[in-house]
Amino acid sequence: MIVFDLRCAGDHVFEAWFSSSGAYESQRERGLISCPICGGSQVEKAVMAPRVSAKGNSLPAAPAKPDIKALFHAVASAQAAALKNSRWVGAGFAAEARAIHEGEKPDTLIHGQATREEARALAEEGVPIAPLLVPIVPPETLN
Repeated sequence: MIVFDLRCAGDHVFEAWFSSSGAYESQRERGLISCPICGGSQVEKAVMAPRVSAKGNSLPAAPAKPDIKALFHAVASAQAAALKNSRWVGAGFAAEARAIHEGEKPDTLIHGQATREEARALAEEGVPIAPLLVPIVPPETLN
């Protein structure tokens, strides 16, 4: 396999892999190569630096695995900070959000629980809602 840096007429640069230089030329002439960004089929080889591995044909080392626990903690911490400034309304979330949206209650930040159907209905009515990234439970219970 050969990797080429390619450039389209829109000046987008992207990689493509071919079994040989001849395969690239054949596919390019038939218009079978297109830019993944704009879809343009006017493609040519871009100037590229050679890719040489220090150990011959060995593959590069795999990237480090993300620290999922730390990522989850960061998301949960950000969400907890946002929830500090809102009021828990529990299962009455849909009714409370609708009342605030319609001006029947003062405009305030709330959070609570809603079924999928309730959330869909609120969205269709234009009530601004956003799902929480980490499922929550009442404030007196730990997540």
